[in-house]
Amino acid sequence: MRLHLLYILFIVVLMEACSPASGNKTGHEFMPDMVHSTAVEANIYNYYFYNTWGEEESYKELIMPRKPVAGSVPRGMASVYYADDMVDRVKKTDGFAGMSYDTEIALPANGGAPYYYGDNDDERLRAITEIVDNPFPITANGLERGEELYVVFCGICHGDKADGNGYLVREANPATGDFVGGLYPAAPANFLLPQFVDTTNGLYYHSIMHGKNVMGSYADKLSYEERWQVIHYIRSLQAKNLKLKYDENENTLNGTSTSFAAIADMMKDDADVEKHGVEADHDGEGGGEHESDHGQENGGHGH
Repeated sequence: MRLHLLYILFIVVLMEACSPASGNKTGHEFMPDMVHSTAVEANIYNYYFYNTWGEEESYKELIMPRKPVAGSVPRGMASVYYADDMVDRVKKTDGFAGMSYDTEIALPANGGAPYYYGDNDDERLRAITEIVDNPFPITANGLERGEELYVVFCGICHGDKADGNGYLVREANPATGDFVGGLYPAAPANFLLPQFVDTTNGLYYHSIMHGKNVMGSYADKLSYEERWQVIHYIRSLQAKNLKLKYDENENTLNGTSTSFAAIADMMKDDADVEKHGVEADHDGEGGGEHESDHGQENGGHGH
């Protein structure tokens, strides 16, 4: 009888010890503290019942995202305006004396940026209305990288000229051995048409994030900066078609993108104003001292 009881007890213990995971139950863990961190990890909600930081609500409050420290700069944005191909121009421009632009710490901007617009027509219209300016200046380096990305992800449909005649929608050409062609059932957008030229950058950014019609989202393929550089390149193709300028020196296509030269000029003007203001203050102080001395000398003569 005793052996039977021991046998039943052994079976019960064995079944309980090997209980499988199901639903919210993860099953039994031999060393749970090796699996679950008891430390508070920022932005990671991993509370479990062995946590040593008190109740679940207090733990949740500790790990919730907080506002960044005032004056902090996102990783990769430390010198976004100073692309490698423009550094010499910045350093040699009059008015930049004493101003330091260290690009050694700048890293390629990664893809972490929130997007608060949904995937529907109303949200698309809101994005077009609210997202106007390209946050990155037009630089030769940016246009070069934008072209590379456009060719890889966009050109096959929208074409090398952004006219909607990409490889997938090509006509058959028996002379070159292409007897089938690539007549895609849905015609890609022709970015050279007026409705795509005379619009804000929000149209393009929203399409990259959510896709449009049969075009899927490219949010996971292009980082935040890369999306904007692709948009820059599309704008440059539009400008080329209209025989306008869109490069690091000048933008005559629209008012929603700023050339690097324009930014450099604005910074030069600001530096000149600050420099001249300091000189004026210095001259004023010097003149006051001189007049005071002169007054003392006159006073000495009178005495």
